[in-house]
Amino acid sequence: MPDTILVPVDGSPLSFQALQVALSEHPDAEITALHVIDPTEPGYSYPVDFDPDAEPLHGSDEWMARARELESELFDDVRSTAAEHDAEIETDTAVGDPRRVIVEHAEREGTDAIVMGSHGREEETRILLGSVTEAVAFRAPVRVTLVR
Repeated sequence: MPDTILVPVDGSPLSFQALQVALSEHPDAEITALHVIDPTEPGYSYPVDFDPDAEPLHGSDEWMARARELESELFDDVRSTAAEHDAEIETDTAVGDPRRVIVEHAEREGTDAIVMGSHGREEETRILLGSVTEAVAFRAPVRVTLVR
């Protein structure tokens, strides 16, 4: 049984399912929810549908402020999910390419396992793995559990 688990969260339904799996199956583990703000992919950092015509200019200070605001809402939801399982959870944020940041975070923090959704918001495409998930699954130095 892992002692420390990293759960990347992006606001997608599968990231919350992954969080619930981690909380249910590993109630004694120390769980960290990690949100990555990706300045190269405007929609990834938003835990809601991204509309480039209505959102601030990508990469602007306003865009980053909006990403941080939505991150705060995301972590409120994460803490509520943890509370439903009578658990406390650590939260962390990083800025960068999530394919690298998630793996680097796991290595740096000595994480025992990663539990993540099999893909993000593109559920209607019925893809097996999202590009972030695929990169993490193949590069992570620890066991990765994919939730589908």
